[in-house]
Amino acid sequence: MNDEIFEKIKLLVIDKMGKYRRPLIRDTTLEKDLGMSGDDAVEFILEFSEKFNVDVSRFEIKKYFFPEGDSVLPAIIGFLTGRKSQKQKELKLADLEKAVIAGRLDEEIINS
Repeated sequence: MNDEIFEKIKLLVIDKMGKYRRPLIRDTTLEKDLGMSGDDAVEFILEFSEKFNVDVSRFEIKKYFFPEGDSVLPAIIGFLTGRKSQKQKELKLADLEKAVIAGRLDEEIINS
């Protein structure tokens, strides 16, 4: 990994989300830990893409972020109907770091 890139990613997160109560580490997740979802997540990914020149055209954001608003009701409905929510995975700061190095954010990069 690249500490210089990671520090720049942390600065972007702090700029967009404010100070986080714990140290930002590579395993910090954007949604679960930082509370990023919906339009905020879309705006962050687009700004990340622009700032670091990362192609996000193949990034499936619905797999990593819930829509804004209440996530409890959709989870209950999904449990009762047997359908999973659309979100399936967590996006970590380490994934963003790998994306900067590769120049793209997609499943292949995240799973590498």
